[in-house]
Amino acid sequence: MHRLWMIFAQAVTISVAILFVISTLKPEWMGERQMLPAVTIQEATQPASGQSGRPVSSYSEAARQALPSVVHIFTSKEVKAQRHPFSDDPLFRHFFGDRLENRPQQRASGLGSGVIVSPEGYVLTNNHVIEAADEIEVALNDGRKLPARIVGRDPESDLAVLQIKADGKLHAITFAAPEPLQVGDVVLAIGNPFGVGQTVTMGIVSALGRTHLGINTFEDFIQTDAAINPGNSGGALIDAAGHLVGINAAIYSRSGGSLGIGFAIPVSLARSVMEQIIQNGSVTRGWIGVEVQAITPDLAESFSMPSADGTLISGVMRGSPADRAGVRPGDVLIAVEGRKVNDPQAMLEAIAAQPPGRLAGFELRRGKEKLELKVEIGRRPALSRGD
Repeated sequence: MHRLWMIFAQAVTISVAILFVISTLKPEWMGERQMLPAVTIQEATQPASGQSGRPVSSYSEAARQALPSVVHIFTSKEVKAQRHPFSDDPLFRHFFGDRLENRPQQRASGLGSGVIVSPEGYVLTNNHVIEAADEIEVALNDGRKLPARIVGRDPESDLAVLQIKADGKLHAITFAAPEPLQVGDVVLAIGNPFGVGQTVTMGIVSALGRTHLGINTFEDFIQTDAAINPGNSGGALIDAAGHLVGINAAIYSRSGGSLGIGFAIPVSLARSVMEQIIQNGSVTRGWIGVEVQAITPDLAESFSMPSADGTLISGVMRGSPADRAGVRPGDVLIAVEGRKVNDPQAMLEAIAAQPPGRLAGFELRRGKEKLELKVEIGRRPALSRGD
């Protein structure tokens, strides 16, 4: 009996070993195996290039439409040479007389770009391109060079409008439709970087609504990685259809060249400023005469404020519209005409948007009490940089 049991046990052991070897080396001999569940993935129904189903391989048509509208701007201004270090020395004056004072005139030159925005010869550019210049020359895409006059400028948005007179037809750029840009949209920057000549660079919209950069008083920048270099200022930022979406204005750089962070003024703001300059010669903005500061959590806690919402009014100019309306230092401005104010930049923009002479509703908090005041908006004093 023991002998039979040993034979049975050995047979079972050998059979199990053979089954293991076959299932490992030749699993197909074991018949159909159970399949694992399929992984569910989400697949795009359209190519990223758009509705056409074909990838975009060239933006030459967009560039062709916009290039004739982008101009080069050359500026110059007279600068006084430095006084001779010995011009006040009596001994030197005895020998050289007034020759030390007869210093030769010198001229400083600059360059930038601009965009023809109407057949009447209006050119939109940056204020910093033309400020303090006493001679301005515009070079067109077809090689013509024309003198330009300043129609008006707005240092607070860094925009300016020039006008040129040409015998032939001027190619005005097409403004983009009101539909907003989106992050990721393809854009082209056109200008005259470093004076090498008209250049087109491509990138995408990296961000929208960039503020608190310390570049301008009023900021709402498009950020792009399209290469923008010195000389591109005032040039066109266009979309893939060749329509104007912004005016190249500034770059972030530690070396002076492009690092892939450029800023452009959106066409909506540029158009509003341009139209006011053409109609009135300047830009009119609202003003009430207050100084403000942001409310931090620490500041709210130290002054026992119920919340950190709004903007703290730290000073009121005597005789200003705010003073006449009863606004006091220490009040917290919460809203202007129903528009919430969460920081000093938002307050500045909300008040600047109000036309002078209008009675605007201001919502304030004084201590724990909420107030509603009517303030007659004044005219914001003009800021003139470089004059």
